[in-house]
Amino acid sequence: MTKGHACVLGGTGQVGRAAVRALVADGWEVTAVSRGGGRDAGWPAEVRSVALDREEDGALADAIGEGQDVLVDLVAYDGGHAAQLLGLAGRIGSAVVVSSGAVYQDERGRSFDTQHEGPEGFPRYPVPIPESLTTVAPGDSTYGTRKVALERELLAAGDRLPTTLLRAGAIHGPYCRTPRELFFVKRALDRRPVRVLAYGGTSRFHPAHVENLAELIRLAAANPGTRVLNAADGEAPTVAEICTAVDAVVGVESETVLVDGAPPVERLGQTPWGTDRPIVFDMSEAERALGYRPVVGYAESLPATVEWLADRLTGRGWLEAFPALEKYDFDWFDYATEDAWLASRR
Repeated sequence: MTKGHACVLGGTGQVGRAAVRALVADGWEVTAVSRGGGRDAGWPAEVRSVALDREEDGALADAIGEGQDVLVDLVAYDGGHAAQLLGLAGRIGSAVVVSSGAVYQDERGRSFDTQHEGPEGFPRYPVPIPESLTTVAPGDSTYGTRKVALERELLAAGDRLPTTLLRAGAIHGPYCRTPRELFFVKRALDRRPVRVLAYGGTSRFHPAHVENLAELIRLAAANPGTRVLNAADGEAPTVAEICTAVDAVVGVESETVLVDGAPPVERLGQTPWGTDRPIVFDMSEAERALGYRPVVGYAESLPATVEWLADRLTGRGWLEAFPALEKYDFDWFDYATEDAWLASRR
């Protein structure tokens, strides 16, 4: 006897692949929905795959059919998507929707949206960040404001469609389109002998492995309710600790050069994990509401990530392998600048 029918929208994405596996293992009959209608090699044969574009009129309603016990939406981004889900409320028992930690703002109104507005634009959040922290205003101008609009509409209609919203941290694991770990994996594969880290290597952006997000989705599916929960790993390592862990997986030893404060030259030593203002999420509410316990630790998860990244890089430049990284708008692997600065120190 199954727990019921679950539909995973965005099933072949990074989180969707793991979420489908977790739900099937927990006894759900799962339909994986994606634009291409593909499958993951790790899914059992009984997983049903459906191809559709949610933006086409009536397409999602057709996939829902006569009804689903739970809808897991991994590709909902704004108020329009919230309205789409609420329009199907009579045919959905409950929903689990992935939001983002990008919704938060600090006491001075700084958020991910202001981080490029000079040295003081980066937010200074409390450590850890509780779900009760103020968010940016809803709107359609940025990723964060759109996610807040999504959240507000779904929470307001919790009596019609019980929804768990998961505010995800820095998602990592195989199939990531913008893998932060690449910053160290490529250096290790290139046998670069030195790692230069700004801010003393203390930068922290709380990671969220796909298997841990899948565990939160599994728990929320089995325990419907209207709530907002942070979604991250059990630990928030510093960038220096991540560097060491990646080197250990690749099997190299490198020297770490720590720079006090901001990058000394251009963006030398800057990493995708931010500055010296930590982003760490409070996971106690997820523990209390769902009994959440991480199923994998950061270092434990790295070998599979490194293997996948190395395979993607084979025969390709890093931007060819990961074109979505262009959004960061700087050269992650400017070895000439690194070498020149290191030579000047000597």
